This record gives sequence, structure tokens and C-alpha cells, in this order.
Amino acid sequence: MTTDRATAKAAAVPTAQATDHATGGAPSDGGGTPFAQTAGTPGTVRPGGRTARVRTAVLEAAGDALVEHGFHGLDLADVARRANVGKTTVYRRWSTVTGLVADLLEDMAEQSVARTDTGNLSDDLRANARLVVGTLTDPRQGSLFKAVIAAATCDDRTTQALNRFYATRIEEWAPCVEAAVSRGELPAGTDAREVIRAVSAPLYYRLLASGDPLDEATADRAAAAAEAAARAGAYVVDGPGAR
Repeated sequence: MTTDRATAKAAAVPTAQATDHATGGAPSDGGGTPFAQTAGTPGTVRPGGRTARVRTAVLEAAGDALVEHGFHGLDLADVARRANVGKTTVYRRWSTVTGLVADLLEDMAEQSVARTDTGNLSDDLRANARLVVGTLTDPRQGSLFKAVIAAATCDDRTTQALNRFYATRIEEWAPCVEAAVSRGELPAGTDAREVIRAVSAPLYYRLLASGDPLDEATADRAAAAAEAAARAGAYVVDGPGAR
């Protein structure tokens, strides 16, 4: 996935600790499900007016807390204090820490910069790669992504939210590759989403595994490598050139 905002590994926590943390300290039925949980997925309603302002304040506070303390230090009461919002409001709307993180990821996807459409595959992929690097090297966004990815290693709901975030960003950029296929720049049958994934994969590897520098030169090399592979037919999944 690409993504562009703005993500490393977290050790697993004991089951009881993870359950208490996942409920944000709210009363639970013993299985990690709060008694007061509202119907539907917390934080997924698209509100307006005061409710929208509350959501914005809470998500910003949650991001700050994640950057400072990581997923296992995230606490709904602390987020409410930071946002200057009543604890009852936060517990009623998001119910759990994982519900809050899931909504934060959804908001990040919505706020991500729209794709560049230059009419040239090389320029489009380069823009995508530079956007990813810019996000991952931003002091706040880079730390936030690391914290969220750490959370996803030990919480299924956060994993699903992270997958949706990346899927949203891939869908945003895939049309650039599809247009390149229609212009004859790439072989027919090229999987546009695989090309976009190939651009960002080495960048996330540097962030989360190797610790090697991330800069524009790195972004440009990642884009060029993905483009070269695509032109050679590496991502053809349908048609005579499929591998």
C-alpha cells in the first residue's frame, strides 16, 4: 500500500493486559467488550457542527498521545483531557482504544493528499513515492505511523483499519497506472495496484526494518524500480504476458 501519511514492531502483551487496554478501562463483560458499547462501529458516523468539532479535537489529541506514548500508553481518559472533552463523550462515541485508533486511521485516509495526474507514468510514480517519503519523515506523521503499525501487530481491529487505510490510498493512485496502460506505456493486463504497492514497499521497509535513510533520492529510485518492472511485464496478471 501506499500510503502517504501518514506508520515498528511491537511486542505482544499479556492477554489480560491487552484486554484491559483495548477497553480503555471501561467496564467490560470479562471478554474485552464494554457493556456500554454503542451500536455500529464507533467513530464512523460522519457528523456536522459541534459533533464534528469534538471528533476533530479528539482525533488530534489521540494522535498526539500516540506519538508521545505509543499504542500501549494510549488512554481514553487522557485523550479526553487533552481534547478538553468529557470522558463520557469519548467512551460513548469510541468505546475502546482500538475504536479510536480505527477512526483516526479513517480520518488520515480522508485527509491524505489527492494523487498527482501529470499524464506521464514516471512523474506520477515519482510524485507518489515522494509523498510517501514526505509523510514518513515528518516528525509527527512518521511517529504516528510507527505507533499505529505497532498497534496493528497485536490487535486485529487496528490491523483491519490499517488495511483499509492502505487500500484507500492504493485505490486513489491506481488510476495513474491504469491510464498509463491505456496510453500504451505499460503492457495490457498490468495490475495497477501491484505497481503502486511496489513503489511504497521499499520505503516502508526502510522505516520499519532497516532504518536506512529516507529522502527524495530514495523515493525516486523506488519509483524508477517499480516502473522498470512494470514496463518489463512483471505485474501483468491477465493476458498473453501474464507470469
